Amino acid sequence: MTPQGALPAQVRVVEVGPRDGLQNEPAILPLMTKQLFVTRLAAAGLPVIEAGAFVRPDRVPQMADSDELFRRLGGVRGPVLTALVPNRRGLDRALRCGVRAVAVFTAASEAFALRNINMDIARSLEVFSQVVSEAHAAGCRARAYVSTAWWCPYSGRVPCETVVRVAASLRDIGCDEIALGDTIGAATPMEVTALIERLTRDLPVGLLAVHFHDTRGTALANVLAALTCGVATVDASAGGLGGCPFAPGASGNLATEDLLYMLHGMGIETGVDLDAVAAASRALAPALGHPMPSRYLQAGPPRAVQG
Repeated sequence: MTPQGALPAQVRVVEVGPRDGLQNEPAILPLMTKQLFVTRLAAAGLPVIEAGAFVRPDRVPQMADSDELFRRLGGVRGPVLTALVPNRRGLDRALRCGVRAVAVFTAASEAFALRNINMDIARSLEVFSQVVSEAHAAGCRARAYVSTAWWCPYSGRVPCETVVRVAASLRDIGCDEIALGDTIGAATPMEVTALIERLTRDLPVGLLAVHFHDTRGTALANVLAALTCGVATVDASAGGLGGCPFAPGASGNLATEDLLYMLHGMGIETGVDLDAVAAASRALAPALGHPMPSRYLQAGPPRAVQG
């Protein structure tokens, strides 16, 4: 843990709304709507945007047009546009579309891995070892997600040592970043601190990112706990969209607007325009047919009452 009160001067925000957010929406949005959403988020200054996923269309139909989306986004300048890839086939599709940063995903719970990716953890690491190697050979950066890093919807609390073993294996196969996922939004700040302190005995803190869901209202508190441990990369989803189609009861991701409001209020730099992100979320809302969960979107910036 960093000395008490010491926080990173700058936080890198990884925007996952166009992928992790939209994949959980019942509506399948038109390609142009997705393109405009990503373009607006890019203009807001987000440094990394996970724009799509090269997965099976029958399992995640919301991502079926990722090939064409990335081709259309080829002229976007500024952010790193990343894609989720489950295997070599997904990586090949991503590379053909000009993607230069990819993510793979496993879990710290065997039960969740089997339901989510239809592989046990050991097999997923074998598959991803080849994917990461080929991604690097093609000049791509490779991130890894570890779902259920704290709690699993099927097997309950996940032991720290299990997460350490999975994360160390991902480090060993060459992953450039490891994002710890609170998939069902059940972690609390003390649990976050305990896991990160244990992980950083074996792994550099700069390798780690955090990915919180706000299912039980603890996401921002968990971010603060991670920051005090030295983590400086945080995932968030514009508007608070998302969840997980394979995790019952997992509501939306931490909203990018809520995260930015807290960070900026604490004097932590992100390089991201909060108002522009909020505008991108508001522009998307009519296509979704429901309000965005983000508390900042609902309340807006603080204003003095007149009269």
